[in-house]
Formats: sequence, structure tokens, C-alpha cells
Amino acid sequence: MSSLRNCGLCAPRLEVAAPAKLNLFLHVTGRRPDGYHLLESLLVPIDLCDSIVLNDRADRVISRSSPTPGVCEDDDLAMRAARALQRATGCARGVDIAIEKRIPRGAGLGGGSSDAASVLLALNRLWALALPRAELARIGMTLGADVPFFVGGGPAIARGIGEALTPTSIPRYWFALVVPAVHVATAGVFATPELTRDTPSAKMSVFSEGYGRNDLQPVAVARFPEIAGALTVLARHSKAVRMTGSGGCVFATFQSRADAETAVASSRKALPGARVVMTSTLANHPLAAFA
Repeated sequence: MSSLRNCGLCAPRLEVAAPAKLNLFLHVTGRRPDGYHLLESLLVPIDLCDSIVLNDRADRVISRSSPTPGVCEDDDLAMRAARALQRATGCARGVDIAIEKRIPRGAGLGGGSSDAASVLLALNRLWALALPRAELARIGMTLGADVPFFVGGGPAIARGIGEALTPTSIPRYWFALVVPAVHVATAGVFATPELTRDTPSAKMSVFSEGYGRNDLQPVAVARFPEIAGALTVLARHSKAVRMTGSGGCVFATFQSRADAETAVASSRKALPGARVVMTSTLANHPLAAFA
């Protein structure tokens, strides 16, 4: 899922994947005095991926060779990641970054954070920095709470504000994903007064299929009936149905590919205005060997 080649006099070019994630559960366990929420979540990478092309430059310039619709350059996490890595290392090289977006924005799938992590991992290889994964995760934490998870790459239990990660292993699952035509603002969901903020910590590292819930789901459902409709449709096919992140993507979990395919086909007919795809867990990040 990645390739590196040097084209004679041309700059090296690296093409990499940036996978989405699902929160198999997401509990809000408290709130710090500074306003950040304390979370407990089981995060898994899935094989729905953005594609990123990086072309090395010798002039320290970091540029975006393809714009991301609706995201200005200063807010683009991939660009911010490249600049943060350049500052942290004093690297004298630059890069042109182009991203083909396949992960929907505002769906709770972590696309922006994953793009940032893949840029950190890829530039670590392209610029020959040889930074350890822990250092890339530290830089990533300055960009967003989900970035260190994607730098780590495998399934993990996240605690704290998302920075305390415990790697774990889970069986392979297939998912039917439904992304309604809504954009859910994460900050707005967390700011809602009725949000549950006192779910007890599980204090364990092994969880059964369907364990827990998403504490953000009731808030999002109350504001976006499209999310409620998607959950209802998926519930016809699986008991393990919930929203990921702050929404609006919802998913149903299956132990077989065939059952997931059936749910996807049925949901496409029932929800013509939504994006419906099948995906499955990844055991490791495509760039696991890059740090």
C-alpha cells in the first residue's frame, strides 16, 4: 500500500495510504479543569484509506499540490504535520503533498488525523530522519488527539484525552458503514450540556464484541435524524450497531464478509442519500515499518 521510487534526476516520490478508524466503543469518563474530556475508547484501523503522494523538495518549501475541498491550507492537518516535523528536526528539505480523499470528512472516521500521521511516517522515511515512533507520536499529539493512535497503527485502547494508548489485539471483523449526508462538528457535540461525562472506567484490556456504547451518540442522534435513520436500518442486520467518534458515520459489526455484504446491499436500497460501504479491520497500519 506504499511505494518509493527515485526517478533519475527527479525527486523521490512516495505514495502511501492513510487508513480510517472506528471507535468500537467510546465512553466519556470525566472532564479536566482545562475543559478537555477524558475518554476511554477501543480504536481499530480499517481498510478504508485516503491516498497521499509526497514529492521531495530540496528548497524547504512545503506545498499542497492538490487542495482538499472545504479545508484551507493552514487548517490542513497533513500540511501542519509536515511543518511540525520540519520544525522539530531542523530538516532542510521540503515536500509537495497531494491527497486523494476517500474518507468522508466530519464522519468520525479520523481522516484528517490519519492523513497527518501518514505524512509524519512517510516523511520520516523520505527525509531519512530515523525518528522512533514515540517521537513521531509526541509531535502528532500537538496536532490532534487521534494522531498518536494512527502513528502507532494497530488496534488500541485510548484513555486520557486519547494520548494514553494500550495496544491490543482483536479478531478480524467486517463492517457495513453508513455515512449520512450530514457534517457533525466534534466541538459542538462535546459542548452539549446533556452529554454523559461520568461513565465508569472499565479498567481492563479485553472486551467482548458489542461491549459498551458511544456516549456521543445520543447527542448526535438528537440533532441529526439522518443518523437515527441509519442506525435503525443497520439494526435490521446486526445487534452490534453504533456511531463512531462524534459521528455521523454509523456501523454494524459482522464476523463474516458475506453478512456484511448483505447488510451493505440492503442499506444502499433503504438509504439512497447516504454513502454505504463495506470495510474490515486492519491488523497493522500500512506504514508500520516506517518508524
